Parts: sequence; structure tokens; C-alpha cells
Amino acid sequence: MSRVLLKLSGESFADQDTNFGIESNTLTRIADEISKASETGVQIGIVVGGGNFFRGVSESAKNMAQANADYMGMLATVINAIALKDALDKNGTNTRVQSAITMTSVAEPYIRLRAIRHLEKGRVVIFAAGTGNPYFTTDTAASLRAAEIEAEIVLKSTRVDGVYSDDPEKNSSAELYEQLTYKEVLDNKLSVMDLTAITLCEENNMPIRVFDGTKDGNIFKVLQGEKMGTIIS
Repeated sequence: MSRVLLKLSGESFADQDTNFGIESNTLTRIADEISKASETGVQIGIVVGGGNFFRGVSESAKNMAQANADYMGMLATVINAIALKDALDKNGTNTRVQSAITMTSVAEPYIRLRAIRHLEKGRVVIFAAGTGNPYFTTDTAASLRAAEIEAEIVLKSTRVDGVYSDDPEKNSSAELYEQLTYKEVLDNKLSVMDLTAITLCEENNMPIRVFDGTKDGNIFKVLQGEKMGTIIS
């Protein structure tokens, strides 16, 4: 693969016991695998979530206006983006953070052509603050950015090894799918990405690979094109 969009949830960075904050060893592992893949020539765009700090649908947000809660979630993604950039910089990987919300002291504003130029020069580009609009998830942001930068695929890192017929953490008999169509995901209401994100990928003929990003080496392997988890196309 020559250009990909990697979607990392905020929980990817979190302490596994508390599911909150940033665990330094986990962050280092993720950065090392991304750096290693970047060195092979893969152009990597990354969309990060913010659920390890704040979610617009969390209990702490229940009395807030939805727009305000969503903006707080977007700011949480910027924290994760800066942390990941710092870890990548320590590896010597040229990295840029672009934010959909203007905050020039910490990140470039999101500009599509500039992002593509960074990728062409071998820099990793981290897209923060979602789409910059409330009511849209970072999954939708990942699908949108992937289409804008003309990525070949969306690689969605999760805590399980693909898409299941049910929650495998609650139902041990849940079936793992190796391959699905967009229609099957939508018709069966499978919890992969939100409907807007899936529809965006379908309209742009953008395949999605869902894989377990918590296992050592998996992020590097999937960035190298190794087939694992579930492919949606």
C-alpha cells in the first residue's frame, strides 16, 4: 500500500485498567510501529479519537448541550495528537498535526493540499479535532479524511480482532467475520463505525479493515498490507 488512513481510538492510548489518560509504554509501542512502517515508504495519515479523556455521550456529558460536549471531545483528540506526535518525533519520524479547529500555537490548520504534500514528502500527518463540527464522530472524520487525501484504505484499530456478530467481550459464542459488504454492516447494524462513516466509505469505494491494534506488531503488520481482522468493501 502506498497511502493509508489509520484510525486510532482514544482508548488505544489509555491505561488498560482505568481506560483513562495516556499510558506511556502503550504510546511508545504505537509510535514505534508507525515509525517502522513509515520508514518502508508507506504514506500514513492518522485520525485520533479522544475517548480516553472525554466522550460527548459519556455520563459526565449527560447534562450538557450536545454541541458543547462534542467540542470538548474534539479538544481531547488534540491532546492525543500532540502526545503521539511527540512520541513519533523522538523516533526521528517527521510528523505534522493538523487540526480542524484553528489553534495555530499547537497545530497547523487542516488544509487538504498541504496534508497531501506532507504525505508525499514522507511525513506522518495526524488529523485532530474530528471534522471540526459537533454531531460527527471521529469515525466519520476518518472516512472523510481518507477520501480527501485519496487513501487506499481505512485501517481501524480496535480492542478485538475484527468485526463480530455480537460483542465478543460479552458473548463468547460471537462469530468473527473475515469479510463483509457495506450493506451487510448497515443491514445488520454491526457496531463497526457509525452509519455516516460507513456510508461515506461506500460512496467513495473506500475499503475498511478492522483489526486488533492492542497486540504487539499488529499496527506495523496492517500498515504493511498484511491481511488480518475483517475487511469491509
